[in-house]
Amino acid sequence: MKLAKLLSADQIILDMKAVEHWPAIVELVEQLVSTGRLPLSQQDEMLEAFKIREELLSTGIGSGVAIPHAFSDHLEEVVAVFGRSQSGIDFTALDNAPVHLIILFIVPRKHYHLHLRTLSAIAKMFASREILEQLHTAEVAEQVLAIFGSKPARVGV
Repeated sequence: MKLAKLLSADQIILDMKAVEHWPAIVELVEQLVSTGRLPLSQQDEMLEAFKIREELLSTGIGSGVAIPHAFSDHLEEVVAVFGRSQSGIDFTALDNAPVHLIILFIVPRKHYHLHLRTLSAIAKMFASREILEQLHTAEVAEQVLAIFGSKPARVGV
């Protein structure tokens, strides 16, 4: 499955309101809830999972990118949300640069193997300077979807 298949226009926030690390994750999880991708009953559990994960090691991978990720015992498929911060967010990234592009995803625990495949596919896509530039300049969610759909980075089995 292409990365674009994990997202729809309502799972893309082009102008995030959060200006700090934890509020950014909360905003993205709330977007998953508001779009029906994550049940409200699981919001607190997932926020706790993200908090534990972020305390281990920042998911800011450098080059202005963060990939927060966690596992769920309740979901049947991978869910994701993309956010862009115009001002940048301090994620304590590996290169200490502010994060502007965030893709948060949740993997069903029973499909643990999808975690590394999804993370790898996203990281490979974000390694492209061309992709990063296009994501920074996209004006509407549909452009972001087209960017994610244009590259062969794939996730899944």
